[in-house]
Amino acid sequence: MTDYVNRFRPSQTEINRRYANTRKAMAEHGLDALIIASNEYSGFEGGVRYMAGFHILHRYAYVVVTQTDDPVVVFPKEATWVGDHSATFLKEKAFPVHCGEYINDYLKARNAKKVGIYGLEYIINVRDFTAIAKGGYDIMDFDIPFDYSRAQKSEEEILSVRHSMEVNKAGVLATVKAYREGMTEAELMGVAEQTFSAAGCGRNTMDMVQTGLNGSLRPQMVFPTNRPIEKTDGMVYGLEISGEGGHWVEYSRPLMPNGMDTITTDMMEAHQEFHVLVRENMKAGRTAQEVHKICMKPFEDRGYRSGHVCGHSIGMTMIEMPRIGEGFDFVLPENMVCSMHPHVMNEERTHSLYFQETYRVTAEGGEPLSGTAIKSYDGTETELEML
Repeated sequence: MTDYVNRFRPSQTEINRRYANTRKAMAEHGLDALIIASNEYSGFEGGVRYMAGFHILHRYAYVVVTQTDDPVVVFPKEATWVGDHSATFLKEKAFPVHCGEYINDYLKARNAKKVGIYGLEYIINVRDFTAIAKGGYDIMDFDIPFDYSRAQKSEEEILSVRHSMEVNKAGVLATVKAYREGMTEAELMGVAEQTFSAAGCGRNTMDMVQTGLNGSLRPQMVFPTNRPIEKTDGMVYGLEISGEGGHWVEYSRPLMPNGMDTITTDMMEAHQEFHVLVRENMKAGRTAQEVHKICMKPFEDRGYRSGHVCGHSIGMTMIEMPRIGEGFDFVLPENMVCSMHPHVMNEERTHSLYFQETYRVTAEGGEPLSGTAIKSYDGTETELEML
């Protein structure tokens, strides 16, 4: 049996860059150590994958970083044979019965005082956090500083991002081409999932659907069901995936076999104006808040409400900081990657429109990584329309 080598495995130069950026952020906040937590919940596996190269199949894992020691990746003992641990690029691996107790002992042995935790708000295993907290450390929530340290993607990462986008586009196109009246919502989603599985995405898909009657969409995003699709239904299959390299992208387009109603058509026109503004204004040197204020104007002018942030940084973790929204004065660097997906609805909450595009920040503006038009499809198309 020949071992498969992932073509997106990071070079040593890339690994060194990641650790240099992380340790710089640690030094700026006076950390003695940083614990990076990840788990199998889709989109939350990326911290360990970024820092260790391991793709979590089940359960959870940690990377512990200091300024002087070799980093160690920590796996629960019961998961010794769950996942390919040889894929990690770190030399130091541990498989303790209790990860939290192991990490606490590790930190004590190094006389750590101030400890950052990435994943403190959403990710870290409660049992492990409880054991770590008993060490009496000054614990800092390091979610935002760590995300800021990795917001600027390297050229190696951009190659992985572009690959993920090609896979995502293939799933969207397959869904459009497969559409038939009378199919169930779940059957149509299954076409996209088959595309992603065949491309090696594994479990790294976060798929949902937004539906409505008579060329409209309800605000809520839901799991697809076995309800047969009617020709007059509106649909947006929200397809979010990461390919072999582990970088998430978000891309979808409305599927409206019988066209859009008047309100949804107006929302679509606002979305088109929004994405023109993103292409023109998502420039390196602008803040996330500035981009939000400029680009959301088409919706505000029409009196639509926002049910979601208009975008966010995206990488090996599906949702990274900053959000593209108010209160985030983070200055966008070149090669930052952002998902942009304004979720707008009318005051009555009867109509909504939400779909995604992923952008690369450049000196001139936002590069839409799909290269496709902001438009809806009716199910008769055989290709995606390019810009």
